[in-house]
Amino acid sequence: MTIFVNDPFYPAPDVPLYRALYLHLRKAILSGALKGGLKLPATRTLAEELNLSRNTVLNAYRQLSAEGYLESIDGSGTFVSKELPDLLLTAPHPEAPEHSTTKGPAGGQPHFSERAKAQIAAALAPSNGKLPRPFLSEAPALDVFPYKLWSRLVIRQARRLPVNTYAYQDSAGYRPLREAIAAHVAVSRQVHCQAEQIMIVPGSQGALDLAARMLLDPGDTVWLEDPGYPGARGAFLGAGANIIPVPVDDEGLVVSSGISQAPQARLVYLTPSHQFPLGVTMSLSRRLALLDWAKHANAYLLEDDYDSEFRFGTRPLAALQGLDDADRVIYIGTFSKVLFPSLRIGYLILPPALVDPFMKVRRQIDVHTALLEQAVLADFITEGHFTRHLRRMRTLYAERRKLFLEATQGLPLEIHSPEAGIHCVGWLPDGLDDLSVARKAAAYDLELTPISIFSIKPLTRKGLLLGYGGYNAKTIRDAAHRLEALLRSM
Repeated sequence: MTIFVNDPFYPAPDVPLYRALYLHLRKAILSGALKGGLKLPATRTLAEELNLSRNTVLNAYRQLSAEGYLESIDGSGTFVSKELPDLLLTAPHPEAPEHSTTKGPAGGQPHFSERAKAQIAAALAPSNGKLPRPFLSEAPALDVFPYKLWSRLVIRQARRLPVNTYAYQDSAGYRPLREAIAAHVAVSRQVHCQAEQIMIVPGSQGALDLAARMLLDPGDTVWLEDPGYPGARGAFLGAGANIIPVPVDDEGLVVSSGISQAPQARLVYLTPSHQFPLGVTMSLSRRLALLDWAKHANAYLLEDDYDSEFRFGTRPLAALQGLDDADRVIYIGTFSKVLFPSLRIGYLILPPALVDPFMKVRRQIDVHTALLEQAVLADFITEGHFTRHLRRMRTLYAERRKLFLEATQGLPLEIHSPEAGIHCVGWLPDGLDDLSVARKAAAYDLELTPISIFSIKPLTRKGLLLGYGGYNAKTIRDAAHRLEALLRSM
């Protein structure tokens, strides 16, 4: 196939081979190097040509077929689709300003580091700043946030901030906010810390990037939940890490699998209280086993507690950090889910030995997070608004979860919906591909997230991530009817 002569296939490090091949073929199709109607080599032939396993080629072909790039004709073979999916055609090409150019100073393409290439390959579609369609999983209840109260706090703080707050600030963040967070997590999450251990960062992604920068050298091994949060994978790929996908079952991260695959790993990323995306809770026995391993392996555990405040049947579970007696856990918290995403305030709770080194490097990255929003959030917490808001949201999300389960009861989906968070998983019937369903959802005014995009190793079963937290009763019911029509059509 001439494309591999003109544009050799060099898979990026730490990107699964099937995905690297998928990205290479998709790029060739979109660029026109592989034209519509062209017959592709058989999977066995291409596997021999590229020295890959046949399953690797088969998985790449399947994903391209599911997204509409390829079509198979029984008895004839696999062909490039003559009509490519419009949404996917536009996705990789964000609009650029008129004065910009895609070429470098010498007329060639920009040169990126191998780590940057790996991050680009792992990136998801960018946000567009619009209110999401159902059933986007990451959407909190923006329709009921107390905007007027928040606005009053913003105006009050803007008027009374002293002149010294306009100078450079402490890289750790606004001291009253750190004190407020320390008091809150001690009660609600049983986290043990002082305000001095807290660093304010621009969301959980900023925390992940800083932790990866501080703790990983190129080639260091990291355990990652599989399926798991792609933002973490991107941060670790950017540090040049060797990622080990560790499976997740009904008890959370399978610690024994991580130990057997990489007993000397440097770092572990996990979401033990409400695993993303599957929603399971890590059992106490697994937590203790992980802490014991980390202590003896001298490894750090990155605990992402992204929406643990929202449990409806019981009190929120204690954090993994509260069980740690060897300073192995780095705790990550964020206000994106509990308040609103554009706030961009998260925090790290660091073991004492890491505080000063993290602060010194933080000053070289972005110095500190913007102060006004920190001051407003500190007031929102210390004056009791935050606790009242959480109480209201727990009740609201429990109601919306109940409505969602009722509205989707007759759908051909196996719904897994723990009494926590703002999303659930809908497992599809055998033979139905989640990428195909998600691709066709826009025609039904739906925004669905396939579970498979969060997985490094191919999943044995396909499903959808379905968010209910950001939608009122009427929207949920109407969208459920459209979802049923979509699934029945397939």
